[in-house]
Amino acid sequence: MDNNKSVALFSKAQHSIPGGVNSPVRAFKSVGGTPLFIKGAEGAYMIDENDNKYIELINSWGPMILGHAHPDITAAVQKAVNNSLSFGAPTAKEIDIAELICEMVPSIEKVRMVNSGTEATMSAIRVARGYTGRDKFIKIEGCYHGHGDSFLIAAGSGAVTMGVPNSPGVTDGTAKDTLLAPYNNVEAIEKLVAENKGEIAALIIEPVPGNMGLVIPNDGYLQALRDICDREGIVLIFDEVMTGFRLAKGGAQEVFGVTPDMTTLGKIIGGGMPVGAYGGKKEIMEYVAPAGPVYQAGTLSGNPVAMAAGLTMLNYLNTHPEVYTDLAKNGEKLATGIQKILDAKKLPYQVTLLGSMVCIFFTDKKVENFADAQTTDTEKFGKFFHAMLDNGVYLPPSQYESWFMSAALTDENLASILDAIDKSLDIAIQ
Repeated sequence: MDNNKSVALFSKAQHSIPGGVNSPVRAFKSVGGTPLFIKGAEGAYMIDENDNKYIELINSWGPMILGHAHPDITAAVQKAVNNSLSFGAPTAKEIDIAELICEMVPSIEKVRMVNSGTEATMSAIRVARGYTGRDKFIKIEGCYHGHGDSFLIAAGSGAVTMGVPNSPGVTDGTAKDTLLAPYNNVEAIEKLVAENKGEIAALIIEPVPGNMGLVIPNDGYLQALRDICDREGIVLIFDEVMTGFRLAKGGAQEVFGVTPDMTTLGKIIGGGMPVGAYGGKKEIMEYVAPAGPVYQAGTLSGNPVAMAAGLTMLNYLNTHPEVYTDLAKNGEKLATGIQKILDAKKLPYQVTLLGSMVCIFFTDKKVENFADAQTTDTEKFGKFFHAMLDNGVYLPPSQYESWFMSAALTDENLASILDAIDKSLDIAIQ
């Protein structure tokens, strides 16, 4: 495929933008080559500056669960824009979306809108510290919670892709309050709790990590964390920026039947616009200013255009439960099809699936944590990624990312994806 326009744009971008991109994974550093510059998208497809068309499994890293340019969301945004882009004052839609979030995610009794997932997770940790009067928190290796200082320690996603899981600029003072444990390891959590008795404010986790590839929690793991936090007075925070409203109306906590004290949200609640949120038990959220002493603010929080997009998205998902049923069926078709291809080629790679999130790990080791994920052959994944592009399918440009399916995918699209995978694996393993 010709990508000369993307090559030219990337060269130009590097003169004015660090690394030529505004988010590191977009640079294709872990897969090689030049990033594609996208000029449009509709339904299940993205179109680059050279007019190459791709079936895509990124969906803006999750939020485009209904596909690109969904008419209801587009219409809501266009209507909102006519009333101005921002007020810096409260609007009725902020109440509407807050009430809907609380209805769809029962563990959330009150919610604060912010502008990104990073802002949501940073704020949630601060509130948990203010509520408990403690400083330390537990983070799970390979779980990515945005680029806040406290979280860039054994992070997944772009941090490990760029080779800086412990980012320069994070002070020793910040790092000492972040306690690390492997995913799916209850004993490690118990050890940290015993060594830091009465000092731990929170445990934050992606209940289903999507930033070290897609990793599924072992049976009983999340409930064990809930039990430990209850016993020790620790605030359990589920980072559902990816999984919230994607795996189910109530997110991963609904799927696994485990209730956190606080939840961070993003992606889908903006319908494609930049939005995040954090919420939880009323007694915890009452610590947030102006109701309480923990300060957090944002000029563009609750932006009217973003609220219009997010409210329309959540209303659609709330009134169309068949979206989740259909996505799960298509996820099963895709994962089953991939496994058949791997079996036919006698390739020992791992396929993980949960709802509309899918991943292939280029390793023969079952992936249960970050260390397992790092056994993957990233060189083969890079070859596979570019072969998929050549066959008209756009995947996340990193082994350490989940694939995200949209409701716009048809049976014909799924067949095309599986055909591309079949051909691309032959190239990857040469």
